[in-house]
Amino acid sequence: MNTAADEIRINAIRFLAVDAVQKANSGHPGLPLGAAAAAYALWTRHLRFNPADPHWFNRDRFVLSAGHGSALLYALLHLTGYDLSLDDLKVFRQLGSKTPGHPEYHHTAGVEVTTGPLGQGFANGVGLAIAEAHLAAVYNRETTIVDHHTYVLAGDGDLMEGVSAEAASLAGHFALGKLIVLYDDNKTSLAGPTDVTFTENVRERFEAYGWNTNEIAPEQANDVDAIDRAIAEAKADPRRPTLIAVRSTIGYGSPEAGTFKTHGEALGKNMEATRKTLHWDEPPFEIPAEAAAFFKEVGARGADLQAEWNTRYAAWKGDHADLAAQFERARDGKVPSDLPWPSFDAENGAVATRDAGGTVMNAIAKALPELVGGSADLDPSTKTYLKDQGDFEPGSYGGRNIHYGVREHAMAAASNGIALHGGLLPFSSTFFNFVDYLKPALRLAALNKIREVFVFTHDSVFLGEDGPTHQPIEQLSMIRATPNVIDIRPADALETLEAWKLAIQPETGPTVLVLSRQKLPFLGARNADVARGAYVLTEAEDAKPDLILIATGSEVSLAVDAAALLAQRGTKTRVVSMPSWKLFDAQEQSYRDSVLPPDVRARMSIEAGATIGWSKYVGDRGIAFGLDHFGTSAPAAAIAKEYGFTPEHVADVAAGLLASV
Repeated sequence: MNTAADEIRINAIRFLAVDAVQKANSGHPGLPLGAAAAAYALWTRHLRFNPADPHWFNRDRFVLSAGHGSALLYALLHLTGYDLSLDDLKVFRQLGSKTPGHPEYHHTAGVEVTTGPLGQGFANGVGLAIAEAHLAAVYNRETTIVDHHTYVLAGDGDLMEGVSAEAASLAGHFALGKLIVLYDDNKTSLAGPTDVTFTENVRERFEAYGWNTNEIAPEQANDVDAIDRAIAEAKADPRRPTLIAVRSTIGYGSPEAGTFKTHGEALGKNMEATRKTLHWDEPPFEIPAEAAAFFKEVGARGADLQAEWNTRYAAWKGDHADLAAQFERARDGKVPSDLPWPSFDAENGAVATRDAGGTVMNAIAKALPELVGGSADLDPSTKTYLKDQGDFEPGSYGGRNIHYGVREHAMAAASNGIALHGGLLPFSSTFFNFVDYLKPALRLAALNKIREVFVFTHDSVFLGEDGPTHQPIEQLSMIRATPNVIDIRPADALETLEAWKLAIQPETGPTVLVLSRQKLPFLGARNADVARGAYVLTEAEDAKPDLILIATGSEVSLAVDAAALLAQRGTKTRVVSMPSWKLFDAQEQSYRDSVLPPDVRARMSIEAGATIGWSKYVGDRGIAFGLDHFGTSAPAAAIAKEYGFTPEHVADVAAGLLASV
């Protein structure tokens, strides 16, 4: 069993965490009390990290998927020497602190991914492991420079969420042997014991996925040596990810241990009894000197680990200068200055923007080796397959096409993990209507401003015969309402090219490209200023419009045709292509006024989707022409006629508007 010193150190973790929760009178003490021994075994005997350089590239990654137990992670970070002070723990969950209620990437040194929504961290961990496997295959030669593990601490709630099932299936298929999940199997969730709803055999389920599994019995759940051995055995199996079910006791040491009552409330009146049971006599936030020194030494070991790696890296770099230059550029998120962008002109004819996007991706793929990703079993339709770049599979982890299968949620969450690992620029793809299946992961990408690309095709009712189950109506509104997401719905091949130029830039957050299934006409050689969100596509006579038509995507060419009809009637009409609301809103007022002059009040937006939000651009006297109802199954031409998306009808509606203002 544990030594006396081990017990003191484990209790130091426990009580730093529960003291923080107690002071805030808010948080989750049950997980830190129950999982501290497992965390101690992992962090002190296996995890390779360097608090002096939290971004050391070859560090092991630790993900607290059960993010509600954030106080456990903060205690570990403080004790091992990260930039997180006792004062930071004392303001747990308070305004502006480094210790928010759930761990947030970019906010707290040592936090690898933002967790809290259950299952997301688990799936992020799969993405981190994918990134490690791919980068190792690409860069390791006779000298190994990429070689680390991904560890995840997950709870029952994580494994109930569907995203973890998708991700676990994927990890088993890919044989991600450097992924190790510690499952805090305490048989308790927020509202009661798990047996009211969760009675499956989790180990057998994961074994069916292709995982190695192990179990730490209840009597050994706090036995550091037993947990240590289980982790060592997992590391010795390079061909399978591992799930270690630790039968811990939630709220261990508390009078209400083993019950849901310790899950999400401060210990309160039970704090004194818990201290007594665990023989902890220290005042709140005080750590015995030996324990504090031990943890600081654990953290300090990281400097030696990194120094040894630096020596290996220098030798590798000396032998592979060109490869090292590529590695460092991608690691630093920089883009080559001479990417071989394709060109589009009238000779290309009408091109679906999904096809144009595929052309762009394949043109730059060889020169941008960090571009990796895939689709939810849809790359023949989304046109996102990187030709001649291989498939990511066991035995060929250097392949850049990741086949996610019909697993949109795991795809997006894993893509977040790939991006946060560093050294790669991931993309993921599906039909636009299926963004519902991945929205939680997209939201976290936005929250963290993660640099990645989401390619959503089949963007409107004009995909036709598949009908309303596949025709997105409200999705653009949802994307536009999500902070930090760059929304781009290009009108033709040239705008698609410009959208991709923007999407790969280092400082962008998640970029959503919304692309058409149907062919769209080339709208002319021009400065397609996608980066500014909107621009004047065709100008009225004397640049003094009576009317402005504003459109996105496939409806821009419709606006151009309607403007031509209006011109025949003597109406001077400006057509504005607005591929991105967010980018346009970010421009200076003078530019926005030059595109949409305030004195031209006759404005009409045209978009085959929900009209909510368009009043911002058309004003209280304008018309937002769109669809505030679901579509139908029919050929695209029939749908256009049925819903009035024809040049003649648009021109008539616009003429009526002009007559009324």
